[in-house]
Amino acid sequence: MDLMEIAKKLGISDPKHLIRKAAELRRLCDVQFDSSIIGVGEVCKAIICLEIAANRLQVMFDRQSAIKLSGMSEKAYNRSFNSLQNGIGVNNTLDIRELGIQFGCVRIIPLVKKGLSLYKERFISSLPASRRATADFTRPVFTAVAFYLCAKKHKLKIDKLKLIEVCGTSETEFSCVCNSMKDLCFDVFGVAKEKKDPTEVKGNRVFMLQEA
Repeated sequence: MDLMEIAKKLGISDPKHLIRKAAELRRLCDVQFDSSIIGVGEVCKAIICLEIAANRLQVMFDRQSAIKLSGMSEKAYNRSFNSLQNGIGVNNTLDIRELGIQFGCVRIIPLVKKGLSLYKERFISSLPASRRATADFTRPVFTAVAFYLCAKKHKLKIDKLKLIEVCGTSETEFSCVCNSMKDLCFDVFGVAKEKKDPTEVKGNRVFMLQEA
């Protein structure tokens, strides 16, 4: 099943520009990432590349139909999507305001922006001078985690799994960034009853340094 056929099955109208972008992503995937390692077949890979392309081109995409067409469960599809997207180094961009509207937490938007800025400043200060210039906060997981922690601190309920799906990350990375933010900015993101395990904090700092 080729990209054009899949696009038609997903009801995408005038898909030519989308298919070109998806084909480019699939070639990138073939070169940089062995999708068979995570059990993603050719059809599923094509579907995921179409979704990534749709996200980047801001084209409507029916994820539920895509999941059905892939033959995978929703959880397996989301996991494969995140793994493939991270594997080829293509990330979504997240807008804090849009998250606030989507999850009904508009009032914490200024707090998220302030907390995220403070975290970046403190994280960079914690790095050796030689690594400060290469610190990378472009991954949407940072915005998503700051949003989640602010909501939690202010006792606002949001769907964590949906947020993880929106930012295109894994639960492991999301949890790691959560711990890193609470470690460096407990005054902004922490909840009083939570206690930090020094060993866990050290381990998360190492992970973040590897990812940055």
